Amino acid sequence: MTMRPITETLLYDDAMRVVMDAAKPTARTERVSLVNADGRVVSADVTAPMDVPPFDRAAMDGYAVIAADTFGAGTHAPKTLTRVDRVFTGQVPTRPVAAGQCIEIATGAPMPNGADAVVMVEETERTDDAVRVMTPVYPRQSVGRRGADIAAGQVVAAAGTTLNPARVGAIAATGVADVGVYAKPSVAILSTGNEIAEPGQPLAPGQIYDINRFTLETIVRRHGGVSVALPIAADTVDELSAAIDTAIGHDIIVFSGGSSVGERDLILDVLYKRGVVHFHGIAVKPGKPTVFGAIDGTPVFGMPGYPTSCLSNAYMLLVPFLRKVARLPEWSPRTVDAPLARRIVSTTGRHQFYTVRLVDGVAELAFKASGDITSMANADGYIEIPAQTDVVEAGTMVTVKLF
Repeated sequence: MTMRPITETLLYDDAMRVVMDAAKPTARTERVSLVNADGRVVSADVTAPMDVPPFDRAAMDGYAVIAADTFGAGTHAPKTLTRVDRVFTGQVPTRPVAAGQCIEIATGAPMPNGADAVVMVEETERTDDAVRVMTPVYPRQSVGRRGADIAAGQVVAAAGTTLNPARVGAIAATGVADVGVYAKPSVAILSTGNEIAEPGQPLAPGQIYDINRFTLETIVRRHGGVSVALPIAADTVDELSAAIDTAIGHDIIVFSGGSSVGERDLILDVLYKRGVVHFHGIAVKPGKPTVFGAIDGTPVFGMPGYPTSCLSNAYMLLVPFLRKVARLPEWSPRTVDAPLARRIVSTTGRHQFYTVRLVDGVAELAFKASGDITSMANADGYIEIPAQTDVVEAGTMVTVKLF
């Protein structure tokens, strides 16, 4: 078997710069209904076609009054007004309020003409249509003014805004049913290797089930992309080339497997034949045999076949790249500072990522081996050890980036 060792590796920071320089924010747009708009990035300013609220409305249950009619009211000297009507939400007042009168009103109901304030029901006593007001109110008290929340013509969501439930609600308040957003990048995901089988199918001798397709698809969906899984490709240049022909219409192509140094690790050969290789090999652990290049202008990631290496580099490289293409904010995982449970001797010259569990406030190592997915499945997050650090002693406070 002919081995092709990686003779040079790129420093992690340099690899990140190469990857991020190649990330071009998408220009494609589409319209989506508000129910599907959460997490999407607005492509053009959304302006309000109307005032919100569209009318003056009661902010409390009580009585719509002329404020001047309540001046001087007190517990021992109430002002008595005559109730002439009732207004509930969804109704329109049928008569105005005149001096000495009031209209019973529900929270959110339109204010009747003539009234300029609302007395809370708790500050009144009523006998039939005689309403005794126990406290004075000032003009506009407990009244929601028309357009107080959003004025017609106001920008409700600016271009570049990432929508969340509250922002979707603000758009809905203006009566707009759909919104222009940037299209999600389409990511073709391809697992390679004669030994890989689809879950749900019987394993042939020497085979293992595909893990990387599912972890990569989850990463892509979580960070703003649309994942498109392609059929598993065998370790031949012809099959890999055919797979690329299928994948080339997508925004990003991600291979897993075939990026290392063995005779059947052919991603590099296909990339050299069909496109350009920006780098092969990063000074990180796990995940050293990672390839990044392009075919016909389409970015291509060649991830290691080992599940932990593949997923680790997906977090480190693919996530920031994908989020930039999708125009999403830079990813900032939650962090926790914790003392390290035991001493770590790091690999000199390689930026290392160690998965950890948080147990009683202490960071315990969860990493087993690059081929063991439970190295990450049983972890809460990871710590980074820079290339120039040889040893991290037990008890050292480390920053855990949570998954």
